[in-house]
Amino acid sequence: MYTIETQTSFDSAHFLAGYQGKCGNIHGHRWTVKVIAKGETLEQETSQTRGMLMDFSQLKEALRTMGDALDHVFIIEKGTMTEDTLQCLKRDGFRLVEVAFRPTAENLAKWFYDELTKQGFSLQSVIVYETPNNCAAYSVE
Repeated sequence: MYTIETQTSFDSAHFLAGYQGKCGNIHGHRWTVKVIAKGETLEQETSQTRGMLMDFSQLKEALRTMGDALDHVFIIEKGTMTEDTLQCLKRDGFRLVEVAFRPTAENLAKWFYDELTKQGFSLQSVIVYETPNNCAAYSVE
């Protein structure tokens, strides 16, 4: 099995609705997302990707684009804030990204995995770091 890895980082805020503790309040992280792609064989064509698992630049670009979309935003689980609050934040120019899941590192790892897989990448796992010492991973195996 061949693997390649790449990663991106971004800064964003979130909170965990219903959590009894610090994470129930709005707080931010310097998120780092590491993606490990996999494959049994290398490209055999006589193209520029010969001898490679895949074109590294395509994986890096896809991951960077996803990270850029979450950079300096407030990630909110749909339905956890009142419409008034959301409208006030939007009116005051805050960038909000509403997701259909509780924005934990575990759920973000699965979201990145699913989205990159939809784009055609064969992945082994995605690891999301909230801090340099705390991470969560998702893989299908």
